[in-house]
Amino acid sequence: MSTIHDQAMNYVYQQVLQRLLSFFSRAERTALQLLIQRLAVAAGGMDRIGDFKVLVTQSGTRDCCYSLALLRAAQLSIAGRAPGTFQLRVATLRGCATPVSALQNMHRSFSALFLYDDPRVELLMIDNREVLPFNHQDPLTDDGREANRINLLMIGHRRSRRESLELWDDTYLATAEFYGQVARWNNGVDALVSSDPVHRQEHFLHGLHRAAQKAGLGALPKRAAGFEELFTLLDGMGGDCYRELHAQADLLPWRPLGQFEACRRTSYIGIDDMVVGRMEERWPLLSDFLGFQADEPWLETGPGESMDSVVAAHISGLQASCIGGRNYEAGVSEYLQRCLVSMRRKSVPEQTCERFLAAFGNLSDLSEHRAQASAVLQKNFGLNESQLVCLLFAPFIDHAAGLEHFLRTCHPGMLVAMPELHRAMQGLHAPEQVLQWMVDVSGLPVRLISRLYAMDAMDSIQMAEQATPAPDLANSEVAVGDRSAEG
Repeated sequence: MSTIHDQAMNYVYQQVLQRLLSFFSRAERTALQLLIQRLAVAAGGMDRIGDFKVLVTQSGTRDCCYSLALLRAAQLSIAGRAPGTFQLRVATLRGCATPVSALQNMHRSFSALFLYDDPRVELLMIDNREVLPFNHQDPLTDDGREANRINLLMIGHRRSRRESLELWDDTYLATAEFYGQVARWNNGVDALVSSDPVHRQEHFLHGLHRAAQKAGLGALPKRAAGFEELFTLLDGMGGDCYRELHAQADLLPWRPLGQFEACRRTSYIGIDDMVVGRMEERWPLLSDFLGFQADEPWLETGPGESMDSVVAAHISGLQASCIGGRNYEAGVSEYLQRCLVSMRRKSVPEQTCERFLAAFGNLSDLSEHRAQASAVLQKNFGLNESQLVCLLFAPFIDHAAGLEHFLRTCHPGMLVAMPELHRAMQGLHAPEQVLQWMVDVSGLPVRLISRLYAMDAMDSIQMAEQATPAPDLANSEVAVGDRSAEG
């Protein structure tokens, strides 16, 4: 790169910084200076900041976009007054539930911050355990979509009959692997930087603990609050969080092969105290500069970053009608009320609450909503309603302890085939029609149903009763909504 080109690009970066700072309040400018000091201390001094690499994860939410802007301001500020500045790795975990609007938000913010083509910045996305350059136009690979679907079903099926379905438990495992592996890729990083407050970190760790036990990894060790010991925890879990759910030959390695450090040096830097002011005060920066658009209800109010609120309400409705002995509308209404309680507890603007409710229309006629949710599940996960209902009953786990109840409730015509179904799940010969019915009704291949058959059910309710409750986790379904409702 020529000297003239370097000078031209440095001028562009300083223009970006000046425009970015013009959106910052006095309090945000003060927070920026504190962030720079914190990064310098972590690097071992400003003279070593040029060799320091930080990782920030990105999912297209408001909080993620804002945190990235703050880090970029720190990176460019240091570059303007020191010989070098820290390197930045921005990584995105692609999944079936990542909407196009989130990818567009990332792309617009990356462009506004001039992250593309800056040699001090790596923009990555992970699809089916492969590290790739970020490209918002690339669809999720077919193999990645299928792996997501299978893992979601396997984790979802491994629960007791008295426990409600947590459809997205697999996301905790996928995210844990993502943190651990992207921090080791290509010579690794020195620190993970996040603006998540401790209670959000605890929500994640609580969900990871539940999901790890369903995956057969056992209980996670006791740890300090938050992410201070995150990477030690991840190292203890092992590199493959799905190893107990699949045969060894079916486990896919992380790729590119040979590009992951054997030893990780990553620490954690929390910057939640650097996020100052109210959300509405950050809107000019988010919308006018970064191009953030909250076009999807879940980006503002859904119960989880990877949870579409329309799908979540649909599951609650099916849970009420299929399992709870109530009607579909009652389940949807119950879900909406939980979300509203969470949103208002966090002072989400009332117009946002009204927009959230408006997305569901008339609760006495939810046929359109139900069709929309079914279409999303089919498109993103390849799941039809019959397979989702099967997942609600979890009939295969623990030697098919719940199979008869499932058949009597949903498929009474298959009761006569129970002996053949048990034989098939034991790996013995069974009629082809029975095998095909198992695949059709569950969405799983027979070999994986057989693995579920041999596994015990994991009762998260009992595990939670035996464990010391994590702070602010009285209502886990509401708790998971913190990130989306706030950003």
